[in-house]
Amino acid sequence: MLAAERYDRIVEMVNVKGSMRVSELSERCRVTEETIRRDLDRLEQAGRLRRSHGGAVSVKEDQPEIPYRIRETTHAEEKKRIAQAALAMINPGDRILLDASTTAGYMAANMPDFPLTVLTNSIQIATELSSRDKVEVISTGGQLASRSLSFVGPLAERSLETYHVDKMFMSCKGVHLEGGGISESNELQARLKQKMVGISDQVILLADASKFGVRAFARVSGLNAVHMIVTNQPLEAEQTERLSGYDIGIITV
Repeated sequence: MLAAERYDRIVEMVNVKGSMRVSELSERCRVTEETIRRDLDRLEQAGRLRRSHGGAVSVKEDQPEIPYRIRETTHAEEKKRIAQAALAMINPGDRILLDASTTAGYMAANMPDFPLTVLTNSIQIATELSSRDKVEVISTGGQLASRSLSFVGPLAERSLETYHVDKMFMSCKGVHLEGGGISESNELQARLKQKMVGISDQVILLADASKFGVRAFARVSGLNAVHMIVTNQPLEAEQTERLSGYDIGIITV
């Protein structure tokens, strides 16, 4: 691993966990602790992290991810209705991609057992679908983001380059119609979803009303990448007018 690649990996690992010790970074990067200390000094000088006693802490301004179990119970009924409508868009033989959102998790919980290929970075979804005999499940692998029970990082991103899917079902932290587009709480999730959009023929955005008008820290894509939005209540007149400039179908459940 080149030094520049190691620097990027160190920063990504520290950003995901919030803080890491020198010994852990040494083991993960397979270099000596002295090398890691020098790396951390350089990264601190560059403003990419902050040294702490025995390790380093993140300096990113990302909004911390809300743990999956908490998100799962927030707007749960709305998410279940959205998930049910999204399931109606799936046909036997489809190749689909499900992100690690709780709405996609509700899709998995009610997924029919028919021939289907599901690509996901979600541990929760992969586990849920393991009981379906006819559903082929492919996991991205990668670095575990414990709060979202998902895989992120360079390995997860590279694994997506191997695949192509018919439909992608994703949620997000925010949908901002005044040029902000779709956004996520942190850079690692945003970068992975950018890759997901790039390998998908059709992008279906699952967004309950609480997502609209929110501009989160890291941008995923513009609204021009979205083909369909499934939401739980009619959009306001101004929102509908702004969306009229895009070729996006809207389903309200």
